[in-house]
Amino acid sequence: MSDSNTTDFTNPSTFILLGIPGLEAAHVWISIPFCTMYIIAILGNFTILFIVKTEPSLHGPMYYFLCMLAITDLVLCTSTIPKMMSIFWFNSRKIDFSACLTQMFFIHCFFAIESGIFMAMAFDRYVAICNPLRHSSTLRNPIVAKIGLAVVLRGSMLALPCPLLARQWPYCRTNIIPHTCCEHMAVVNLACADIRISSYYGLTVANLVICLDMFFIAVSYIQILRAIFSLPTKDAWLKTFGTCGSHLFAILAFYIPGLFTLLTYRFGHHVALHFHILFANVCLLVPPMLNPIIFGFRTKQIRDRLLQLFTPKWT
Repeated sequence: MSDSNTTDFTNPSTFILLGIPGLEAAHVWISIPFCTMYIIAILGNFTILFIVKTEPSLHGPMYYFLCMLAITDLVLCTSTIPKMMSIFWFNSRKIDFSACLTQMFFIHCFFAIESGIFMAMAFDRYVAICNPLRHSSTLRNPIVAKIGLAVVLRGSMLALPCPLLARQWPYCRTNIIPHTCCEHMAVVNLACADIRISSYYGLTVANLVICLDMFFIAVSYIQILRAIFSLPTKDAWLKTFGTCGSHLFAILAFYIPGLFTLLTYRFGHHVALHFHILFANVCLLVPPMLNPIIFGFRTKQIRDRLLQLFTPKWT
């Protein structure tokens, strides 16, 4: 199949991922920080999973949600980064049509799952800080499992129509995607048909997920902050506020790039394409790298267990 901009086809067998348009000459250099962040994300999230699994004292709601977040981060970045690296290092730009749609599903499904997990973690912190006596009875293991299942089902059902709709459109102009991955709008914008259904659905789902989840997260943390300000000692106030502040920073690092990417596709026509693509990749790499550090290693119990693993035992 020709890689030109004027191919004649309606059901492409492959798409061509350009990488970062305009910065092709710098792909190898760009790959260095991206690959470094990916390695940190892999090591950090696997470490969290290992520590929680091997330490019985960490078998509780907060750490179960943390494990869910770690698994989600691993899937989210692994569904895109290896292919991105193959573009940067080996100029391997082709991707099968079905693989492209599968990648599209994983990106949007696990973005929605991660958003739901952040909401569940905010609720967990709200109960733990504002109603500590009811925490163990409110968030029992079966309840945590049901919350996790609901988050996964919600993400899957909301993301599934995106590739199903994309499969229906004819692609008779080009099979070249100016992106590093098969993001929903990057693909359907290539269709030579009225794609308003896909566009409106994507916008509605993104707003529903992001705005609704951010609303409940904001409500939870407002209540948490009110409880923090009522703490009797300044040391307790500063410690709890520092923890919640770092959590909010990690949450914003997830939502802000996602909102920017969503709005740029529809309204940011004057934003340079290479800047848009770079920022979109931030959403896929930075949160999986930061989350183990902020939610995991800053937690005393996990930090202590990690130190035990790497500190020699002298007898």
